[in-house]
Amino acid sequence: MIVEICANSFESALAAEKGGAHRMELCTQLAFGGLTPSHQLIKKVTAELSIPVHVLIRPRKGDFCYTEFELNTMINAIEFCEKTGCQGVVSGVLTSENKINIAATKRLINAAKDMDFTFHRAFDCAENAIESLEQLIDLKIKRVLSSGQKQTAFEGLSLLKEMNKLSNGKIEIMPGSGINTENAHCFKDQGFCSIHLSATLQKKEKPTSFFEGGTESVSDLKTIKKIIELVATN
Repeated sequence: MIVEICANSFESALAAEKGGAHRMELCTQLAFGGLTPSHQLIKKVTAELSIPVHVLIRPRKGDFCYTEFELNTMINAIEFCEKTGCQGVVSGVLTSENKINIAATKRLINAAKDMDFTFHRAFDCAENAIESLEQLIDLKIKRVLSSGQKQTAFEGLSLLKEMNKLSNGKIEIMPGSGINTENAHCFKDQGFCSIHLSATLQKKEKPTSFFEGGTESVSDLKTIKKIIELVATN
């Protein structure tokens, strides 16, 4: 089973590689569901690490209905990823009616060229899951990241299983959200070939003379190793 780690920093990306993860989704701002990372972070990760890198292309928090300016920003980011040597991008666009925006998504796919294209959890906001899945299959998208339109993938397992059956190998269904050491084996047992998780712990920031400090999520090396061990066991 492929384990993809959602890494929000170089520290998390390094933990993903050292922990034996097969791939990472590089992003920032996990508290907002993830946003596009900086060019500097993309360049550093691709230059210094060997783990395959898929970059989240999401310009802002909120809904997945984008303006023409935002779409162009996303296309530019995808083109940068392609030039930097990333293996894939993770993105998606919906209409104002929460349906797959086929035309806009095609533009992103075309910009990605030969890179893998994963349609992200915008899918979980789509109005009709099965119809949306069929549209993504028609678009020849590599995979869809989904929690089965529930808060967590474990809660959405029923729909995820239905999607996996209907996909018939035409698109990969990758469960994500709330996957941990307690439930990771369930997804392998149900026949999924990959899972997506952040494996994060809260790391305390040092307070300054002006601010109290806060917390940031960091992917945990021990948790990643444990997940890999669990899904590698027959």
